[in-house]
Amino acid sequence: MEIAITGLPQSGKTTLFNALTRGQADTTGAGGAGAQMHVGVAKVIDPRLAVLAEMYHPRKVVYPEIKYWDLPAVDARAKSQGVGGQSQNILQAADAFLLVVRSFTDPVVVHPSGSIDMVRDLEASLGEITLADLLVLERISQRMEDGIKKAPTSERPALVRQLDTVVKVKQGIEDGVPLRCQVLTPSEYAVFADYQLLTGKPVIVAINTDETASGVRLEESDIPGGSAAGLGQVSLCASLESDLAQMTDEEAAEFRQELGLAGSAMDLVIEVSYDTVGLVSFLTVGEDEVRAWSVAKDIPAQDAAGTIHTDFSRGFIRAEVIPYEDLIRCGSIAQGRKEGVLRSEGKTYTVQDGDVINFLINT
Repeated sequence: MEIAITGLPQSGKTTLFNALTRGQADTTGAGGAGAQMHVGVAKVIDPRLAVLAEMYHPRKVVYPEIKYWDLPAVDARAKSQGVGGQSQNILQAADAFLLVVRSFTDPVVVHPSGSIDMVRDLEASLGEITLADLLVLERISQRMEDGIKKAPTSERPALVRQLDTVVKVKQGIEDGVPLRCQVLTPSEYAVFADYQLLTGKPVIVAINTDETASGVRLEESDIPGGSAAGLGQVSLCASLESDLAQMTDEEAAEFRQELGLAGSAMDLVIEVSYDTVGLVSFLTVGEDEVRAWSVAKDIPAQDAAGTIHTDFSRGFIRAEVIPYEDLIRCGSIAQGRKEGVLRSEGKTYTVQDGDVINFLINT
């Protein structure tokens, strides 16, 4: 999974990037032209893998990874022109956006707008994404109109339907309804498959708070319903988490205990990201490796097999499935088979989070 971190200058997005990736990127930049882009990777530590590793003693344990792109901030004081250039290309390729909005009140870090207003900043950031889509849709509709005029008469009805869909979606976005919240048929969604519209992407809002602040929720703010629709959210102190990320796991755990923190906010960011994007993890076990594979919710078994290797999908015969909890209780797959909790599933079986799967394929 690839997630683009966005936000206004002085929101703390690079600080959050450092916390997630254990990086040390410079956090003093003010955004805008000339600001640097940072790229880093974070492992998704699934505690179930450690338990399975104790059972199988594999040669290696492989965790899923998330690649984070920390994009240059857009200057909130500049006239909005939408997202463009390399940033737009990365946003289009990303699986989701982690949008950082500022709630902390450090007077040393001056907000470019002169005041702290989480609602204003969230709407400004979402507005840049919306404007980028409207500009793309305007260009698409113009090309389609030209294409209809030049097309043979027999092809025009299909092209007109596509144009109607573009106009419908564009109007919805102008009315404050992002693509991710619009109800479209599969054929209508197919019209936009090659365009990667930004308002169709999942968005996780990271509310960057003071160290002593309690959890802040979007519901507590006066945010218009359309703007906040379908957003994931997490409240955290990025500067604290960045400091903790530079410690050893033991030191960080001790420090969290002293502060009365239940756990890592970075784990919560990943958990909310998986939920917002709509991902689950199935597991594979063996002497060579124990591994978690991130896949879309409701994915059929044959497609899940393809995430391991395309040949697994083409040669799929069946999947032997045992839930993680049953495997731990039974102590082995062989015992699970004896107890009848190891199931044989076909191509259309919907993979569940925590399924331990052995794919049988025709080679």
